[in-house]
Amino acid sequence: MCFSLPRLAYYSEIMCNFARSNHIKLKQRIVETVKEHPLILISNDDGVQAQGIRELTAMMQRLGEVVVVAPDGPRSAASCCISPLTTITVKLLKQQEGLTVYQCSGTPTDCVKLAMDGLLTRRPDLVVSGINHGDNASVSIHYSGTVGAALEACMKNVPAIAYSLKTKSQQCDFRPYEEVVLQTARYALEHGLPDDVLLNVNFPEVEVLKGTKVCRMGRGRWMKEMEEETDKPLGKGERAFHLTGYFQNLEPDAEDTDYWALEHGFAAITPIGLDMTKHQVLNSKLLNSKFKI
Repeated sequence: MCFSLPRLAYYSEIMCNFARSNHIKLKQRIVETVKEHPLILISNDDGVQAQGIRELTAMMQRLGEVVVVAPDGPRSAASCCISPLTTITVKLLKQQEGLTVYQCSGTPTDCVKLAMDGLLTRRPDLVVSGINHGDNASVSIHYSGTVGAALEACMKNVPAIAYSLKTKSQQCDFRPYEEVVLQTARYALEHGLPDDVLLNVNFPEVEVLKGTKVCRMGRGRWMKEMEEETDKPLGKGERAFHLTGYFQNLEPDAEDTDYWALEHGFAAITPIGLDMTKHQVLNSKLLNSKFKI
């Protein structure tokens, strides 16, 4: 059977439209599959064996496929530290349907970098860090390896949440916080977060939460942070110290801060950003008039 050129062009266009339509449907099915089975990356700074990350892993398994890449031991106060001068090793600890667990010799930030550039087969839909044993409110954000892992994900434009519990115990009841953890994670998976913004979520150690407060980072500082050790044998001219101290809340009556929320039984949800520029000062005449050449 022979077709004229116009008729061939007509049928060719039909086939192209059919292929294009199927391609669009295939892409839609892929997107729907990803939404139905999101990939969630978990890290922390207390180490892969800590109770907090085990509890967080169990919660996230209810929401999607989970990959854990966490330090092989405590890395508290690692902040955004990375390991440019040492070799980083990784070990597979567990692999089962819906869950893979690795331990890493590096920092929390190393763990996220390694996961996204060396271990995962696709980009994660969400990165969560924690649940840290100890709060990361106010200026503690800057020291926190828990927040550092979330910041690294945020730099890579992946929605990220850091979770911390205001406690000194290594064995805690995390059930009072499960609803807030799942609610915030679901929101981030379904709606995403603004560019360059992550959520820093802190919990008070209570049997029943009074609720949640979306609040700002409180102003405070750590005081008397170094204590000298006088009972250790040292070399000539050496002195020994260890880290200690207490937190001073500089605005204890401000009801819109993370510390106020924690001290009054609320979960504190604080959006924090990569941009540390103080825009009020940048746009004021204060500095612009002083540093013009």
